[in-house]
Amino acid sequence: MEDFKTNKKEQEIVFSKAIKAGKRIYYLDVKRSRNDDLFIAITESKKKIQGDEENPLVSFEKHKIFLYKEDFSKFANALTEVIEYIEENRPQALNQTVNDEEVATAAEVEAPAEMSDFSENNVSKGKYEVDMDFGI
Repeated sequence: MEDFKTNKKEQEIVFSKAIKAGKRIYYLDVKRSRNDDLFIAITESKKKIQGDEENPLVSFEKHKIFLYKEDFSKFANALTEVIEYIEENRPQALNQTVNDEEVATAAEVEAPAEMSDFSENNVSKGKYEVDMDFGI
């Protein structure tokens, strides 16, 4: 009976991307709902270490957000607006330090062809664009 539940859970995720960020990992999972529709589950997983050095207790704190197709465009637009605001209002000295780190990070990540606007050139200029087409 337990195997059936595990297999059912695994079948829910149809596509997944993981983003490692220090002690956190962000998962972007495309899942299939009961009515056969697709939605996005965003999970933040943060490693927590408690106890002493001899007996560390490692656990993971997880937070989830579910994003449904009727909200995809609104979410993408708001994310773009927030990122642009941060880029425009960040102190100049911090901009240069972060941009240098982002170029190195962007060079390590393979982006799909449809994400051509998110190029190293745009990243190095501090330009970001979230262009999501969900075919709605």
